[in-house]
Amino acid sequence: MEYLHYIFFDNSLRNLLIVFGSILIVLICKKPLSRYLASLLFIPIQKKWKSVAKDEFIGLIINPLGRFLFVGFTIIALSNLNYPHSLSFTLLNHSINKIFISLGNCTVIIFFIWVIQSFINFVALVLDRNALANKDKRDDQLIVFFRDFVKVFIYIIGILTILKIGLGIDIGAVLTGLSIVGAALALAAKESIENLIASFIIFFDKPFFTGDVVKLNNNFGTLGTVEHIGLRSTRIRTNEDTLVTVPNKQMVDSIVDNWSLRTSRRNEIRVELDFQNPSNLIEDFIASTKKHLDSLTAIKKQSVFLTDFSKSNLTITVEYFTENISMEKFLQLKQEVNIQIKNLIELHDLKVTTGGKDIRIYSGEFGNGSNNINNEII
Repeated sequence: MEYLHYIFFDNSLRNLLIVFGSILIVLICKKPLSRYLASLLFIPIQKKWKSVAKDEFIGLIINPLGRFLFVGFTIIALSNLNYPHSLSFTLLNHSINKIFISLGNCTVIIFFIWVIQSFINFVALVLDRNALANKDKRDDQLIVFFRDFVKVFIYIIGILTILKIGLGIDIGAVLTGLSIVGAALALAAKESIENLIASFIIFFDKPFFTGDVVKLNNNFGTLGTVEHIGLRSTRIRTNEDTLVTVPNKQMVDSIVDNWSLRTSRRNEIRVELDFQNPSNLIEDFIASTKKHLDSLTAIKKQSVFLTDFSKSNLTITVEYFTENISMEKFLQLKQEVNIQIKNLIELHDLKVTTGGKDIRIYSGEFGNGSNNINNEII
């Protein structure tokens, strides 16, 4: 087998076959090998979280781990070969051999960061599931916030590692330069830094959580459900099913009405009737309205009074409170009450302020910062 000693590109054929054969074997065995290593990594995880599914962990970590093993082994195997002198040349005052080594180191670091990121995603997924079983929403917000924060920290460490190990750049000199440039960038990115600081304020002050219904006292009166609280912005799903992205600084500076923290819902109806209606009919109408409101189990407190009158009209104010029910159920209740009030007006043959057949019922749910909703029922 003298042909195995033939020199090909400054390497014996035997060494080339061993190196590339090993790479081929690792490529073929990459999936079972990465599955085995993932199973070993799962052992300490299972001791911490016994309810975690092994297949789920392996399915999430196997691809980045397998590619990291393949890339790492390939670079180590190729490093045992002699670089061909025929391919020796320089590019931008750097030898091509050194450039290949730097690219290889950077590639290994990038794939390793990918593995770490997948592991962080898995831990966040497990913690998020545990938080769902807990009624305290602070855990949900904490998990999302620190997951994003840890990822940013890992990316920064990864970039510095690439600069130091992969490219051989002095990190100290880079950090010194960045400290000077950072001052200028801080002025240019003033709003981004303010939003980042605001995200910490939201996290520690806890004015709202993911899943809460909030209303902002801004130019648009944004009302919707908080879907995500990030490091820069908060995403709110409105009643029109649009996704509004609000900078965290605006969330901190604006008056936020957290509807999810309400202990009850309140509605007020103003019925305007003609002043010429007999007093006994007015009293019967008020008594009938109270009786109907008392019959509704969803209403926990109510009041019906003649609150104002003038030469031409009388104003009867109907106010009631419910539990903090869903908006759909609340609107159904409002509809039922409004229709019943219209029926009672017709039943008692009351005259309205216009003197015609129009019945004007001004109805609105009044909450901190909410607007009156005027409904005209004809």
